Amino acid sequence: MLVTRPRDQAEHLARLIEVEGGEAIRFPVIEIAEPQDTRALLAIVDRLDEFGMAVFISPNAVNRAMNLILARRGGLPPGLRVACVGRGSARELTHFGIEHPIVPTGRFDSEALLELPALREVAGIRIVIFRGEGGRELFGDTLTARGAGVEYAECYRRTRPTVDTTPLLRRWARGEVDIVTVTSVDGLHNLYDMLGKAGQSWLVRTPIVVVSDRMAAVCHELGFKAEPLIAAQAADEALVAAVKAWRAAQKTL
Repeated sequence: MLVTRPRDQAEHLARLIEVEGGEAIRFPVIEIAEPQDTRALLAIVDRLDEFGMAVFISPNAVNRAMNLILARRGGLPPGLRVACVGRGSARELTHFGIEHPIVPTGRFDSEALLELPALREVAGIRIVIFRGEGGRELFGDTLTARGAGVEYAECYRRTRPTVDTTPLLRRWARGEVDIVTVTSVDGLHNLYDMLGKAGQSWLVRTPIVVVSDRMAAVCHELGFKAEPLIAAQAADEALVAAVKAWRAAQKTL
């Protein structure tokens, strides 16, 4: 099973796969880097007391922002409400002593977070959104429409790794890549581009697990031969559950 999460986020998923008796082939397709310009981010961190709520869009946002906040001001201001999109972000927040963030309990995405009462009644509240460069505008636009004052704090950027794909392509040629997992549109495009023409022909013939209808649509655009499998959530456990369901279906054919 091909694991394409960033290098520092892949181990939890890889371990879950190995516990189930599978082999995790680690091949990061996104690298997390510092923002090109940190001045705006630092300015927001310095005036965090002005905000009533902080929203963390991803585990990367949690790690990058919280380490900076701790180094620069010792911690979050008292009384600042904290929200995050998914289980992975909530897990990372506990490492910084934030035990009970506002987080969806079913579906883990921006839309699910926006459905929660705490994010519906936000008129007059100033909200800072910690995210990567070039993130989706849906979340901030919706909160603004509800009367919140929204600012973005872009605390990392995604880049495409420079790696030697030869070992992976050799494994693919030997039939050792049974299924692929990808958790973002950027990652899917990166994987496709990194593999080159030969690898692309194998990729589009390999079953793939994605985490949204939007990603499935991109798979169709890229020419995948089989219908993409959509995990119930972006959480590692949901990815493994989707792979197990696929595997069980193969055994009954």
